[in-house]
Amino acid sequence: MRIIQPRIYLSSQSPRRRELLKQIGINFEMLLLRQDPRRKLDIDESPLPDEQPGVYVQRLSKEKALAGWGSLRFRGLPPFPVLAADTTVTIDGMILGKPENSNQATEMLQQLSGREHQVLTAVAIAMNEHVEVALSTSTVRFTTLSKERIHRYLLTREYLDKAGGYAIQGVAAAFIEQLSGSYSGVMGLPLFETVQLLQKFDCPTP
Repeated sequence: MRIIQPRIYLSSQSPRRRELLKQIGINFEMLLLRQDPRRKLDIDESPLPDEQPGVYVQRLSKEKALAGWGSLRFRGLPPFPVLAADTTVTIDGMILGKPENSNQATEMLQQLSGREHQVLTAVAIAMNEHVEVALSTSTVRFTTLSKERIHRYLLTREYLDKAGGYAIQGVAAAFIEQLSGSYSGVMGLPLFETVQLLQKFDCPTP
């Protein structure tokens, strides 16, 4: 009889989150919601009216974890905790999501240029009726970016599918004058908070 090794399910398509879990030796398996025949669309990531950024990312991460748990049960997979996360960038109280095109990315980078902004990443783990959520908040200061420098960055297409239009682990690392908080949180999965949550579910952690 095959022994099923303890693990978690990662309800995210982000390669950065996979890399970070591997970095700390967490045994995980991808759980893609699109494989669930009941689901036609991904979770709506639009902020609710007057929703604060911190509340927004925590709500989304919880919804994603619960959707993942529901998919797991529907498909009859072995029951292990489901981890999901959501990241957003905020400046002046505004939520900067993922730009849909280069024009939106340009506007975002111009807003961030020469200023501080916050990167919020919420992590949620769901199993049965048990759901835990943690929030990581980091402050990032960008150097002043010229139009030419922004244009060169856009040519890398690194901004695609990135909250705020940039990736700290990529070329945009050259824009960052100062970071206060969690580097892994800005990448998309704060490892300290993630391990704290995993321990609540008795998962093996470093």
